[in-house]
Amino acid sequence: MLELMVISLMLTSMLMLTPPLFSKKHEMNITKSIKLSFLISLLPTGLMLKHQTQNININLHLIKTEMTDMTMTLMINKYSTLFLPTALLVTWSIMEFSTWYMTKEPAKKFQKHLLIFLISMLMLTTAGNFMQLLIGWEGVGILSFMLINWWSTRINANSAALQAIIYNRIGDIGLTLVMVILLSTLGTWDIMSALTLSTKNTLTTMGLIMAAIGKSAQFFMHMWLPTAMEGPTPVSSLLHSSTMVVAGIYMLAQMHPIMNTKCLTTICLCLGTLTSIYSALCAIAQNDIKKIIAFSTSSQLGLMMTAIGINNPDMAMFHMITHATFKSTLFLCAGSIIHNMHNEQDIRKMACTKNTLPTTTTVMIINGITLAGMPFLSGFYSKDMIIETMMNTNINAWALTATLLSTTMTSIYTARTIFYTTKNFFCHKPITMQQESNLQQVLPLIRLTTITMMAGTMLAPTMLNTLTPLTTYTKMTPLMTIIVGTYMTTEIMTKLQNTTTCWKFISHLGFFKLPHRILPLKTLKFSQKNSTQLTDLLWLENIGPMTIDLLNTTASNIISTQKGQIKKYLTIMLITTTIALTMTDLTL
Repeated sequence: MLELMVISLMLTSMLMLTPPLFSKKHEMNITKSIKLSFLISLLPTGLMLKHQTQNININLHLIKTEMTDMTMTLMINKYSTLFLPTALLVTWSIMEFSTWYMTKEPAKKFQKHLLIFLISMLMLTTAGNFMQLLIGWEGVGILSFMLINWWSTRINANSAALQAIIYNRIGDIGLTLVMVILLSTLGTWDIMSALTLSTKNTLTTMGLIMAAIGKSAQFFMHMWLPTAMEGPTPVSSLLHSSTMVVAGIYMLAQMHPIMNTKCLTTICLCLGTLTSIYSALCAIAQNDIKKIIAFSTSSQLGLMMTAIGINNPDMAMFHMITHATFKSTLFLCAGSIIHNMHNEQDIRKMACTKNTLPTTTTVMIINGITLAGMPFLSGFYSKDMIIETMMNTNINAWALTATLLSTTMTSIYTARTIFYTTKNFFCHKPITMQQESNLQQVLPLIRLTTITMMAGTMLAPTMLNTLTPLTTYTKMTPLMTIIVGTYMTTEIMTKLQNTTTCWKFISHLGFFKLPHRILPLKTLKFSQKNSTQLTDLLWLENIGPMTIDLLNTTASNIISTQKGQIKKYLTIMLITTTIALTMTDLTL
């Protein structure tokens, strides 16, 4: 009975999203449908958490003949029931915010794109077989391409959209590899069958990790994430919080039982640590507020990958849920500031927002300190709990040190953003529009911030029930990273910025410049040298004209006595004439 109730409620909440796609009425119908779906989805989430139900599967036969049996499978477990209301809540708030932010755009078309984006992610979330997962996987990729390139007349937007789709296609090779292996070994794409029957295969693990690297922008495939900021701010908010970039981590958490433990631990731990520290380092030197938050997303995704690497997918999912609320709010705050300051995105040209935009500034500060891990907020329960678990396990010292450094740098770029936007003197253009006078601008920020403050306390007993008791020293370590990071922020803002070579290297995105500028330039120069000097001037010239000339000369020297030496010819002719004349005289 419980299973039927949960399934019916889940299906109802998902089916409520489809009517707005065919409606011709005002775009607020879309927002209302998502709101109603969110409220309905809270019921199965509460039931699943209360009764600790492990897994529920429902098979819907689409086409059943003698030759074909097409079945749609919905897999409902703890992860999907927790992620479903999170995605709906975030999308509801973003949709409501976009009706204010995108007033000069075709709002209905824009919101329908966002709605299809959400439906694709929910299809991925509840997929019971790999074919459905692939459809949702490709759906979020295609919609991200379309939404990043919303302002298609911008060259930067075209380039950003192409980067996003190309890097994700590289990751799709891994998912395709997994599907081929499962079909050849098990003869099915059903996820539950794979989880129960499949042995831990290293090749399957590598395919899943490769897919997650491309989709979740891990190290060496992270370059598309900061450039994706060329899209509208609501797109960035949805893309970075509850769709697209979290899909890879979500898939790893769901598929964790079939992954090779040793291979998983080593690769995911290294990737997560490198991504976390590198992205946090790049975020420190950025001045574009959207890029700072984007690199922050990449850093937090690295932390989620680290949680997978220490064999704790529950922590990765917990941090993914809390991250969705405060990261979407930070993006919406950035959009509110940018929109009110005439599309200015440089934090150095933003100031005194606490007077001009008090609600936005307050919300941004609360979510910023949540990101940094302030005690008793959601980031304290999810992000710092990963660090505390690492300190109580036998893990590589360098991974723990790098994670602590990235957490410290999280406090640095968060404090730097807050200090610049709230300083006490004006350095921006005059604001001519009414600030925070529209409820569609303010209500989504307040709603998400409220959930941000409550989510950690509500979900911690469920998601963190396997932790061992921690010492006071261990518990104080994340708090010390916040204090040290805040102090270092003042040093960076007053002494180090734009003064050292290292800072300039970081500000140019470091490894972003390496694969996109230095390596292509070196490759081009090597190819040019190889084609012009090595090939044309050496091999082709020696094999072609030089060899032919040498053969002709050698042949002519062999078959002819004529050497082309005029002096010798004249000398021989003189000698011959002299001898001839001498012989003539002797004859006479």
